[in-house]
Amino acid sequence: MYLDLFKLKELPFRLSPDPQFLYLSKQHARAKAYMESTIWFTDGFVVITGEVGSGKTTLIESFLREVEADIVVAQINQTQVSAIDFLQAVLVQFGFAPFKMKKGELIATLNQFLVEQYAAGRKVLLIVDEAQNLSLRVLEEVRLLSGVETTKDKVLRIILAGQPELNDKLDAPELVQLAQRIRLRFHLGTLSMEDMRAYIQHRLEVAGSADREIFAEETFGEIYRYTGGVPRLINTLCDTAMLAAYNNDRDYVDVHEITTAIEELRWVDFTTRASHLVRGRPEALVPAAAPADGSPAVVGRVLVSTEGRTVHELPLRIGRVIVGRTADNDLQIDSRFVSRHHCQLIVSAQACVIEDLNSTNGIYVKSKRVRRQHLNDGDVVVIGKHELIYVDERARSGKSSFTDTLPGTQPAEEA
Repeated sequence: MYLDLFKLKELPFRLSPDPQFLYLSKQHARAKAYMESTIWFTDGFVVITGEVGSGKTTLIESFLREVEADIVVAQINQTQVSAIDFLQAVLVQFGFAPFKMKKGELIATLNQFLVEQYAAGRKVLLIVDEAQNLSLRVLEEVRLLSGVETTKDKVLRIILAGQPELNDKLDAPELVQLAQRIRLRFHLGTLSMEDMRAYIQHRLEVAGSADREIFAEETFGEIYRYTGGVPRLINTLCDTAMLAAYNNDRDYVDVHEITTAIEELRWVDFTTRASHLVRGRPEALVPAAAPADGSPAVVGRVLVSTEGRTVHELPLRIGRVIVGRTADNDLQIDSRFVSRHHCQLIVSAQACVIEDLNSTNGIYVKSKRVRRQHLNDGDVVVIGKHELIYVDERARSGKSSFTDTLPGTQPAEEA
C-alpha cells in the first residue's frame, strides 16, 4: 500500500467507521449534541437521519466511546427483523439468553430489567442504526418500550439513526403516537466545500501527515464536484487518488491523480448523479455503479456461496466493488459474521485485488487471514460463513462456461 510513500501510520480514507477519524463539522457536532441530550433528559428520544455515507455510524461510534460507565447500552444494527427478533436482540444486548421466550415473556423481561436498572440508579440507552429498515410493527414495539416508566420518569432513552425514509415511516398515520414522543429530529446534510477541505486534512493528520500537504489546493474543487461533500464518496475518491499517486511513485496528489481516479471509478459529476437518485436506493452514491449502456466488458465474476449453494452472482467491470452487510454496499451479504463494510474488490484492466476494510472477522484466502490479496482465477475468499469465488473471464477466454469449473462440478464434456 501507499503508507510508506506518504509517510503515514494508518490508511486515512478507510470506509469502515472509525471514531478517531471523526471530523465534527457544525452539523455533526449538533447531531452529536442531540445524541448526548438523550442522557440528560429522562424522556430522551432522538432521531438522526442522513443520506448513505453521511457519517451517521461513525458519529454513533464516537458518541459511544464517551458514554459514562453507569449507562447501560443496547446497540442494534440488524434491522430487517420481526418484532420478536427485535425484542430478542435487545435482550441479548442486555445480557439475556431469550431465544426460547414467547413475546409476552420478552416484553415482561425487558420491562422488569428497565425498572430494575432505574432503581439501581443506572440509565439505559437503546441505539438502533439503519432504523429505516424497521417495519411498522417493530417501530410500534419501540413506542411501547419508550413508554415504560416509573411513577416519576421514563426509564429508556432511545436514539434512532437511519436514511431519510425513516422520517417517512415515523410520519405514517399508524405511528402518530410514536412521533409525538420524539424530542428531537436532526438531518445530516452533505459537507460544505470548506468543511470538505477540513475533513480531508483532518483525516490525513490523524493518519500521521503532520503538517505536510498531500493534496494540492486545486484538487479540492474537483473532489467536491464529484463527491458533493458526501463523506463516504470523499473517502473513496481520495483513497483511489492516493493509489494512483502511489502507482506513479508520487507522494503528492494533484489534479492528474484525481482525474485518473474519477476515470477508474467511472463517475460523472455529483449533480448529474444526484439527479438520478432512486427513492429508497441511492444508486448514484454507490461508487462502483456501471452505466446500463456502453459499459466496459465484464472482466470477471464473483460468486457468493454458502453451505455449498451459490446464492448470488455479480459481474465485475473495471472499478471498485464494496462488500458488506448493509444495503448500501455493491454486494450485500446479510450475515452477522459480515461487517457493515467488510471488504472491497479493486478491479483493473490487468488484475483484481481484494482488500479488508478493517472488518471484525476478516477475510481468508487458503485458510490464511489477509489484509490485501491479488486474486487469481478460481480463488476462494472466505467471509464468515460465506465464500466469494473469483472468476477471471480474461483467464478463461476460449474455455467452457465458468459454471462448469465451480468447486464440486465437472467440465460439461466430462459430465
